[in-house]
Amino acid sequence: MFVRTASKRDLDAIRTLLGETWHATYDPIYGPERVAAITAEWHSLASLQTQLERPHSEFLVADDGTAIGGMAFASAIDEGKTVMLHQLYVRPSTQGRGIGGMLLDEIVDSFSEAERIRLEVEEANVRAIAFYRAAGFVQAGRTANCGREQSGIPALVLERRLA
Repeated sequence: MFVRTASKRDLDAIRTLLGETWHATYDPIYGPERVAAITAEWHSLASLQTQLERPHSEFLVADDGTAIGGMAFASAIDEGKTVMLHQLYVRPSTQGRGIGGMLLDEIVDSFSEAERIRLEVEEANVRAIAFYRAAGFVQAGRTANCGREQSGIPALVLERRLA
């Protein structure tokens, strides 16, 4: 796998990856119907296109030349002092192979002036929490609305100093 900037031609494959990953991760927590509704809204082609065009952001994929095995999306906030990692997902069949770490490293490298990186993670997603803790993240708070305003999805806020 190699990490590269996502392009418009990747969006359908990214949408498929996100649906697969969300169902594998969140069906046991929220149920398949709610997960399908969330992915239909949050991971629509229009939503992904908006992310791709967002200023002060980085949208990456991990690609083996045949298929996309992971994706990450982050943006600079706080006048560039903070990187908000909005998404980092690895296809379930390719998890545990270092793809998430490669994507995270490239996101950090893409924002060389940032002082910290922050993310929100569902408290029941113990595998993701373990991944982020192993990468040096610590809990910095909680949110009642992970991912979107008024989502009603509680989550932990994790953060790592970069400088």
